[in-house]
Amino acid sequence: MSAIHDSRYSWFRLCITLLIAMVANVGIWAIVLVLPSVEAEFNATRADASLAYTTTMIGFALGNLLIGRIVDRFGVTLALTGASLLSAAAYLLSMLAPTMGLLWITHLLLGLGTAVGFGPLMADISHWFLRRRGIAVALVASGNYISGGIWPSLLTPMLVEGNWRDVYLLLAVVTVCTVIPLALLLRRRLPEEAHGAAQAASDLKALSAGFSPRALQWLLGFAGIGCCIAMSMPQVHIVAYCIGLGYGPAVGADLLSLMLLGGAASRIVFGLVADRLGGVMTVLVGAILQALALALYLPWDAMVPLYVISLVFGLSQGGIVPSYALIVREYMPAREAGARVGFVLMMTVLGMAIGGWMSGWIYDLSGSYHMAFLNGVLWNGLTIAVMLVLLARSRPRGARVVVV
Repeated sequence: MSAIHDSRYSWFRLCITLLIAMVANVGIWAIVLVLPSVEAEFNATRADASLAYTTTMIGFALGNLLIGRIVDRFGVTLALTGASLLSAAAYLLSMLAPTMGLLWITHLLLGLGTAVGFGPLMADISHWFLRRRGIAVALVASGNYISGGIWPSLLTPMLVEGNWRDVYLLLAVVTVCTVIPLALLLRRRLPEEAHGAAQAASDLKALSAGFSPRALQWLLGFAGIGCCIAMSMPQVHIVAYCIGLGYGPAVGADLLSLMLLGGAASRIVFGLVADRLGGVMTVLVGAILQALALALYLPWDAMVPLYVISLVFGLSQGGIVPSYALIVREYMPAREAGARVGFVLMMTVLGMAIGGWMSGWIYDLSGSYHMAFLNGVLWNGLTIAVMLVLLARSRPRGARVVVV
């Protein structure tokens, strides 16, 4: 297996995969950047405008599951090609949308196509590593945050000088011209016999925990909903929050970039940690740190503290979501990685979708984001509780038979 796993080709594949993720994932950040412009153009409430993000994340959630299954069966190259064409079409259709309702639908399609750059890529790269799987998965997952950190800064000048439709046209062209050529470099498939070592390790983990793959899958899904409702508050509403405070959209875009670049850095660090501590402990540590960082938004809203808190928040929570993929690979069958990882990440994305809308709804009711931040802290407790249960059940107490 050493000639396949953690090989020179594995690291080359990782680099290509990361480049693809940095472009493919921009679809979920586009609406965050243009949210105030869309709200003003369609004369919509904050909650109604936020629903465009919610439908994006619903599509993103479904795409992680559906495209993950396609990757299991047909390989990642075909999935990337089809999904990039779908994303480009969704950008173009969004430009033509005359109403908020149609914009919600086009962003559902955009989320579906964008999903290929997240869970499916993480599942694919996990097959090519054993010893360094944690850092490999974390690097691919960081492409999501690097995308969110780089693209808002690059696109803000275009948004100021033109309108949000110009931004979407550029993203449609860049997605097709970048993702499809790079996808052709990933045509090599992992030999079936290479799954053996990974399967043996996951079988031992599953016996130790006593959970069936299906039960563990749902537990991780509930944990993912909790942490991502919390995570969505700053990530979705930071630009609108800064406008409400009188700092303007440029400051909000800077804070989003800082937050997401911090998240990308922390994903790398947490990936190294996960190779030593395992996925469950890494999620637990990340969830506790995220709750503490989110609580810092409650007493401070001056500009300088917001920069510091946004960086701290990004550094605290970046390693949570990729660690779910590690738990799946540690406890579940290797040949089902795409579908199982896709399901769990679908649930995390649903948490982002619910949280993005919920925070806008709370803002409309209360007139401020204070209760929305507190709501996120409370939901984060669900993740902490699930991880504590899983740790307690995973203590050595003799092998137990599990049923799928």
